[in-house]
Amino acid sequence: MSVTSGEFKRVTTHVIQAMKHRGEKIAMLTAYDFSMARILDEAGIDILLVGDSASNVMAGHETTLPITLDQMIYHAQSVVRAVHRAMVVVDMPFGSYQSNSEIALKSAIRIMKESGAHAVKMEGGSEVEESIKRILMAGIPVMGHLGLTPQSIYKFGTYTVRAKEDAEAQKLREDAKLLDHIGCFAMVLEKIPAQLAKEVSESVDIPTIGIGAGGHTDGQVLVTHDMVGITKDFKPRFLRRYLDLFESIGEATQRYIDDVKSRDFPNESEQY
Repeated sequence: MSVTSGEFKRVTTHVIQAMKHRGEKIAMLTAYDFSMARILDEAGIDILLVGDSASNVMAGHETTLPITLDQMIYHAQSVVRAVHRAMVVVDMPFGSYQSNSEIALKSAIRIMKESGAHAVKMEGGSEVEESIKRILMAGIPVMGHLGLTPQSIYKFGTYTVRAKEDAEAQKLREDAKLLDHIGCFAMVLEKIPAQLAKEVSESVDIPTIGIGAGGHTDGQVLVTHDMVGITKDFKPRFLRRYLDLFESIGEATQRYIDDVKSRDFPNESEQY
């Protein structure tokens, strides 16, 4: 029996840890609204990430940087209302934790109090160590995020694979051990070589969740809009599309338009 299939009514940090130790893969997807979150939760997803990717797929921004703390809390509130089983993790947006640990703690407390979420996620390693520690001291679970960190896109200048060079790979190893040591309950590894992700996953006690990091991490995450094909132009190697909703919804809309124009909708059985 799956760790999350019936033994636990709610997925928690303890359940996620147990899944790693039992060798059971963790499935995580993004959610930003009530309706989609309800579908994903009832389907049995383990973790729902209220990602700052909402800046891209919901608001149409080029990067994740513009989304605000207030907007992240709004999306998180919508998701939490829909969820009965999955763990809800919320991205701390750019500017809400990088400047100092006091601001970071205030931001994390606002997310937890105002949304009802179960954990926060932060990008970076040693650079944000003090902020992570302060948040953890307040009793708030933290998921780390290493590798390609989209909030630092203007520093990197590209969305290409990270940690291919020895120096960056070594820093990632050290940061992963740091996040494990200071008490993060899990970490995302984004767009790094599969062999490095395997090495890191085996070197830390906490679960690793990969996106573009190969099959040896303890779990996987995708942006739901990419996974179900609502987005059209984003086609990275790591993305597997399970539906093509862009085409399906477009075709359905065209049929609706045709039925309205032809006076076929509504028919006699569809009115009072």
